[in-house]
Amino acid sequence: MSTEHPSRVYFPSMALRKTRYLRQTVSSSGPSIFNQHSRKLSSENHKEYLAQLHSRKAVSLKEKKVKQQRSAEEGYASSSPSSASLIPSRPPIPRYHHVCEPSYGDEEDVVLDDCATITSSVDFIPGFGATRNDEQIRRHRNFVKCSTAPSTSSTEDSCHSRRWSFRSESKDRRLADEDDEMTIGWIRQKGKFKKWKLNQTIQAIEENRQKLRPRSKPLQDYYNDDDAELEAMAKIRDPDAPRPEGTIMNPVRGEAAHSNTNNTMPRSLDSAFHRFGTTAAKNIAAMVLDQSAKPSTQLTYGKLHSRAGKVAYMLLTKTVQVNKDGSKNVMCKPGDRVALIYPNTQPLHFLAAFYGCLQAGVIPVPVEMPSSKREAGIAQLGFLLGNCGVKVALTSESCYKGLPKKVNTSSTFSAPSGSNSLTGTSSEIVDFRGWPRLWWAVTEHMSKPSRDWTAPPRLADETIAYIEYTTGNDGTVKGCCVTRQAVFAHCRALTTAMEYKEDETMVCVVDFKREVGLWHAILASIFNGMKVIFVPYSLMKMNPATWMHMVSKYQATTALVKSRDLHWALLATRDHKDISLASLRTLLVADGANPWSLSSCDAFAAAFTPSPYSLRPDAMCPCAGSSETGTISIRRRGNAQLGSQSGRGILSMSALSHCVVRVDTENSLTSLTLQDAGQIVAGAVVVVTAIDGSNRLCQADEIGEICVSANSTAQLYWALDGQTHHTFKVEPVGEYGKLIGAVRYVRSGLIGFMGPDGMVFVVARRQSLLAVSGRYHSADDIIATVLAVEPMKFVYRGRICVFSTSVLRDERIVIVAEQKPNCSEEEAFDWITRVLRAIDTIHQVGIYCCALVPANHLPKTPLGGVHVSETKQRFENGDLHPSTLLMCPHNCVLNLPKPRERQADVGPAAMFVGNIVQGVRIAVAKGRNIDDEPSLPLLECLRSRAQSSPDHRILTLVTSKNAEQDTATCSTLLKRAERIAGLLTDRARLSRGDHVALIFPPSIDLVAAFFGCLSAGLVPVCIKPPVASDLNTTLGPIRMMVDMSKAVAILAPQNVSKLLKSKEAAHSIDSNAWPMILDLEDAPSSWRRKNNNNCDTTTSGSSGAASKEEICYLDFSINSSGQLQGSSMSEASAITVCKSIKVSSELYPSRHVVVCAPPYSGISLVLWCLSSVYSGHHTTLIPPMEVEQQPSLFLTTLSNLKVRDAFTTYSTINTCVTQLATSVENLRERGCNLSMLRSCVAIAEERPRIALMSSFCKLFAPLALNNRAISTSFSSRVNAAICMQGASGPEPSTVYVDARALRNDRISLVGKGAPHSVALIESGKLLPGVKIAIANPETRGQCADSHLGEIWVASIHNASPLNRLASVTGFGDEGTMNTDVYNARLTTGDTKTRWARTGYLGFLRQTQSITEHGELHDAVFVVGALNESLVLRGMRYHPFDVESTVSKAHRFVGNSAVFTWNHLVVIAAECTGSESDALDLVPAITSAVLEEHHLIVGVVVVVDPGSIRHGPGGEKLRSTIRSLFLEEKLNPIYVAYHM
Repeated sequence: MSTEHPSRVYFPSMALRKTRYLRQTVSSSGPSIFNQHSRKLSSENHKEYLAQLHSRKAVSLKEKKVKQQRSAEEGYASSSPSSASLIPSRPPIPRYHHVCEPSYGDEEDVVLDDCATITSSVDFIPGFGATRNDEQIRRHRNFVKCSTAPSTSSTEDSCHSRRWSFRSESKDRRLADEDDEMTIGWIRQKGKFKKWKLNQTIQAIEENRQKLRPRSKPLQDYYNDDDAELEAMAKIRDPDAPRPEGTIMNPVRGEAAHSNTNNTMPRSLDSAFHRFGTTAAKNIAAMVLDQSAKPSTQLTYGKLHSRAGKVAYMLLTKTVQVNKDGSKNVMCKPGDRVALIYPNTQPLHFLAAFYGCLQAGVIPVPVEMPSSKREAGIAQLGFLLGNCGVKVALTSESCYKGLPKKVNTSSTFSAPSGSNSLTGTSSEIVDFRGWPRLWWAVTEHMSKPSRDWTAPPRLADETIAYIEYTTGNDGTVKGCCVTRQAVFAHCRALTTAMEYKEDETMVCVVDFKREVGLWHAILASIFNGMKVIFVPYSLMKMNPATWMHMVSKYQATTALVKSRDLHWALLATRDHKDISLASLRTLLVADGANPWSLSSCDAFAAAFTPSPYSLRPDAMCPCAGSSETGTISIRRRGNAQLGSQSGRGILSMSALSHCVVRVDTENSLTSLTLQDAGQIVAGAVVVVTAIDGSNRLCQADEIGEICVSANSTAQLYWALDGQTHHTFKVEPVGEYGKLIGAVRYVRSGLIGFMGPDGMVFVVARRQSLLAVSGRYHSADDIIATVLAVEPMKFVYRGRICVFSTSVLRDERIVIVAEQKPNCSEEEAFDWITRVLRAIDTIHQVGIYCCALVPANHLPKTPLGGVHVSETKQRFENGDLHPSTLLMCPHNCVLNLPKPRERQADVGPAAMFVGNIVQGVRIAVAKGRNIDDEPSLPLLECLRSRAQSSPDHRILTLVTSKNAEQDTATCSTLLKRAERIAGLLTDRARLSRGDHVALIFPPSIDLVAAFFGCLSAGLVPVCIKPPVASDLNTTLGPIRMMVDMSKAVAILAPQNVSKLLKSKEAAHSIDSNAWPMILDLEDAPSSWRRKNNNNCDTTTSGSSGAASKEEICYLDFSINSSGQLQGSSMSEASAITVCKSIKVSSELYPSRHVVVCAPPYSGISLVLWCLSSVYSGHHTTLIPPMEVEQQPSLFLTTLSNLKVRDAFTTYSTINTCVTQLATSVENLRERGCNLSMLRSCVAIAEERPRIALMSSFCKLFAPLALNNRAISTSFSSRVNAAICMQGASGPEPSTVYVDARALRNDRISLVGKGAPHSVALIESGKLLPGVKIAIANPETRGQCADSHLGEIWVASIHNASPLNRLASVTGFGDEGTMNTDVYNARLTTGDTKTRWARTGYLGFLRQTQSITEHGELHDAVFVVGALNESLVLRGMRYHPFDVESTVSKAHRFVGNSAVFTWNHLVVIAAECTGSESDALDLVPAITSAVLEEHHLIVGVVVVVDPGSIRHGPGGEKLRSTIRSLFLEEKLNPIYVAYHM
């Protein structure tokens, strides 16, 4: 088909026929166009033919374009030129047109006198579904004969009448019509012949085919966000919420730097370092305290200068081996990146390495030292090092010895590690997950630089000085590149703001590798020649007042602390002796931007301002800054009242959540007291942009992200151009969307607003901001609320983590805290409840989950804090392992879709007529007809086979111990049946028509007992025997079946009869309450029917066989809803179902079949007991319990016997998949081969399990298993065999339906892989004699094709109700129910047929597959049981779909069951992991179901493996599980009730 003309269809084969035809017709008269010189090959003619057709179209389009241009120029009203100018002259209409002659589309109807049409086929006219009759064929042949005869007219006329020419050969013959069509022959319409248009017919056929195919959405629709409505609902803003009312803010500038101060400062950091290292070499630059709080090590400026030179010399001159051939390169070159990895107890080593890198011109990258391989955030640090291209790491000797290492076993050359590895001889490498291979160099005991070595010249100011790492919201680590010019400007700004002077003393308690510690203790201190005392964090945990003692001892003027250090110092009251803080000019609070640091600052100032501590009132100095911007603001010194009163505000947290600043009362619970973070540093300009990340300037009373423009900010993120542009190149937009200037700003990640006099107020950090339902909350605010609810009794104060996780297109708040060991579960739940109530009252936000974990269980940062991103990742991955958990999805999930509203009742007749008007096919299908030949009764079949082929084996029982545990031929089976008949008639004295309960394990004895009952004229009832280890549970259903069947006797083997009479069974059911119990061992050795016995033989003769109208057996089963269902099967129904299975599966006496299914009901009973006797084939019986004991028994039996057909259950298939997953190779070595298996049918009364069947085929594919061998079937209590994939038939089709449409009882076919798609496979081919229809379960109107409804079946082998009299008369409740189920009638469509309702929802779809009879195949798709579906929020949810989602929620989720209780969704899930993993399943399951199905789970029950009970066929007994849950007998590991 041409791509340029999609409406055209060309037939090359017809073009070739045309060539051959012209050779014959034109050769007789006139000059031939196919002479010897011009003759071409057929393929060449074909190519030329297509080329000319395409050229004609191109010429037509060109002419039309010229025509339009000409008409536009001349101004004609009509754009159509005269036909004489563009349409070429046409020859007279010939007597006929050739099969491939192109039509212009404007011919008039041509009348021909009974002339036949010349087509590509003599007997068939395209477009007509019938062959032509003999008269038409005769006329056609006469016409062709006359046409090919010599003509009496002139040669020219003859040639003209039979001439076929390509009308595009000459340029003067062109077509203007764009809708050219191919014409094939003529068709008769109302006595006239008209041309048959090829394109129209092909297009109509294609349209019909497209209707049958699933209508896939256009490609662009797959990129549409289907859940955008949920996100929009989550971000709906409250109309009553406060809105900003101020004017658009203007940039705020800091004070200008004083020129006299700048003149006294060094010109660069390098010059300052060199000056103090040479002129003040004996001055102490830094000292560090040991664990006894004594200055163990100190470093002078001279030693610092010398060590830095050694480090620079080593980096630039040391060579390392890079290849196996021994070639070496210099370790570093100027501009390379070097990692500095030092613990917090070794700041002096870090100081020397840092300035050594600056001297060498390499770029230091300070990172935290990982303490173990499993430390939180270690992989992110490795990503930073790899992203920066770091190849060398500097560390200390003690640090390197403590790093985890492994032996390098790789044969390829890799970069070695270690202090002695620079020669390339070390076999150890440092083992950190996600880290690149590094050259590790120790900065101790280094050699002096040679005399002829000189340091490299000072680099330009625009070059990068160092890279400082920062962490994003999701835990990613990025490197902020700071230039040398920015370092110099930053040091000058800090010196001006803090009034640093030479020889002053500074005490540093914070981390010296980044932010405040790096800026002040490493850079500004050396820039001003100060003395720094480093107090390690480990020492602070033992003695929190150590830093105050250092201030008193060394008369320090500056102290770098955090608010936690102030809090801890207040608590260490016994260490407050001999402390004097009078010398402390500035107490810099590194986290002063945190609003909740105010309480610690005020308490510390109130405690230490009075004598004898004498802390200055203005010493408290909060600041604000980030790695990207450096220092933004610092509170100025000079106002004595500034530290306690100025720069404060009491704001409403509710208004702040809406990004608006509003003043609140002081005693309000929802108020937040803020202190200023100081004034803008000198030389900086600050603006506040919108909190949503855009560049819009905020209004004066609106909070947003603080952005800075200064020379002291960082320049970029290393190798992250996209994020660099977003963060470092902000161009604020003012009013009317205009830029405020050409200056670019840098985002700080701080959320706040500008106050008066250039003061900066910070509300939160971007990292701790939680955007929930269109509002913004700070994690620090929520932590403060949690701490207010008596935290010291239940949780640890500093071990609380708050973050948000995305669920259902909105962020949900999660609180995780470490629980104290002495806190009981009840106390923990009481505390959690009070916390949730407090947060709801103060913040007006719901908490999604609150979890408590054991002590020291949360991941830690190197400085001891909680690693938030790692905690969040563990929660989302299901690895948090909480000890107490409470989820509240009902309170916080407010953006669920609207409940489905039922439309006005539309009558079934209206729906039926609407389907007809739309041309939709009505959903009805039937299997092939079954012959009406009379068949012998089942007992007579056995007797006939016993006479004709007595030694033919029909049954073999296989167990795990014996491949032929028991066998039966036709004669032996009849003898065993007659013995049992003698026991029932002669000894038990039972009357004809009595019901007998057969309680047998799966065996041949059950088959013999079944036919023994038939021989005695009794009705058998097959019942599964009780389990000795679980009599309390298994005896109840047996008793119910015996009572409902009205059995007068029980026949069982000796072990079962003893069990029923035992004392253990008597505790559940009194042994005297059972009917007469007969032991199989008491059967006589032989028995022959007597004519004068007490059996009534008037209706069936002396044979004892029942008539076709009499009951053959009773069928009892327990469905997945826990209901006991019973039905009766007549002799005719039993014979017909056997015949139907025989015809469908091609079962003949020479066939061999394997059956592994419980033989107590449905099609399993028919295959186990009846089918072999009726069809005469050999059946190998495998009890399902034997497969559970030896999982390989089923597969090895199939392989050893080389059977082609097998019948089993999903339970057996699941056992093989789960138990033999690791034994496939062993089975293959033992010779297990499944290549002969043609059909393995899974017997079930549920939706086919596609995933399980696919897993089975893929797992055992190495055993030569065909992927088409596994198929499905469908049956119900009203019909034992509805669908089954027979031996011959099309491959089962698979469709994909929209899950959301399925919830609304609609079928919407989508493509494979489409969003929200659910795969459904057909349940096999309809068996012979079966007719089904799809009916609306409410209106009982017949549905259309591919419409969801209840499956109704009409068949000869339909079952009948137990009380057949009540069913016929319709009296009583039981009769009404039976009439509704077994004798239902449609209100529209086929209203005369009596149908049986299966109780299962499904749909019919006519596929493109062709059956063996040449008809289109009708596929039956089962969706689920009607009584098990969950109707919630106006929609119908099928447990199968929800359970499929639950199974994929967590790796430790096993089987699960879904049911409802008090309008709440309850999910019972098995935990395949340890008990510590049980609580991890609760949030995973809740979130998965909420995301996939928009359902809020009310209760999650975590149980042990094996607690989810299954029926004999593998179906889940959800009702039984629900009853056990309500009766508190489920024995769960944990029950989570959601709020």
